[in-house]
Amino acid sequence: MNATEQARFDTLYARQLRALKLQGVAEKTVDGYARAVRRTAAFFDRCPDDLTAEDLRVYFAKLLETHSWSTIKLDRCGLQFFYRHVLDKPWTWTTIVKPPRATRLPDVLTRAETLRLLSLVRKLRYRVFFVTLYSTGLRLSEGLALQVSDIDAHRLRLHVRAGKGNKDRYVPITAALLRMLRQWWTTHRHPRLLFPNPVGGPEHIRQATTPMDLGGVQAAMRAAVAEAGIAQRISVHRLRHCFSTHMLELGVDLRELQSILGHVRPETTARYAHLTEVTSTQARERQGQLLESFILRWRDAA
Repeated sequence: MNATEQARFDTLYARQLRALKLQGVAEKTVDGYARAVRRTAAFFDRCPDDLTAEDLRVYFAKLLETHSWSTIKLDRCGLQFFYRHVLDKPWTWTTIVKPPRATRLPDVLTRAETLRLLSLVRKLRYRVFFVTLYSTGLRLSEGLALQVSDIDAHRLRLHVRAGKGNKDRYVPITAALLRMLRQWWTTHRHPRLLFPNPVGGPEHIRQATTPMDLGGVQAAMRAAVAEAGIAQRISVHRLRHCFSTHMLELGVDLRELQSILGHVRPETTARYAHLTEVTSTQARERQGQLLESFILRWRDAA
């Protein structure tokens, strides 16, 4: 774009960033919405403040050829925010892009398959981390962000801070998991992080400023899945799905599970009811059954 267009774009882009911050949206949302405006401007090679409905149809049609639906949806939301909060224009093209009419259910392992998978994780730090995710239903990012001070031993719960949607919540834990986490902490004694980055070796781990590397965690899961000979598409996030399904199988009430998972809408939690039969009982008692036959071996996983 020429200098005049670039100057106008820079001004509006700065207003987009400021408006996003004033709305208090999560940092990931800021990045996604800002990227949507940049991508649109690059596609048309001009400031995207005067696009027509036909322009947007062409843009999204091209985007559908190269990007996933999640990217399409994010760009639509980002541009909608740009028009409403920066340009102060009505957004009248919400029907240009419609979500695909498809329902997907996640691949979920049985309890026995999940415990076998956990037992095949080689390194101790990853094994303890995966056990924590599976027995609490935390998201990968939430588990990595856990700090020592987030453990409430007296009330047997974890304080999950700034989860999805920048919301805090409490997640119940069992006494068995608490003992496991305490023993794990004694292997590194980091003053703040529960799962610190081990780069530099044991003698430097207490000085780590970041949690374990995301790529290393995902690689450890892929290796365990391959060794277990599991054909399903199992990722670290699938442990959350396994937790949800198995808790329902063990009788946890759907509303209680919604609170544990941090879902805003009950419909999101209810999809797990398609995978199992649901009855009602106490959550923490059933959590203890998830790992009752699993033995964490400390020596062979260090």
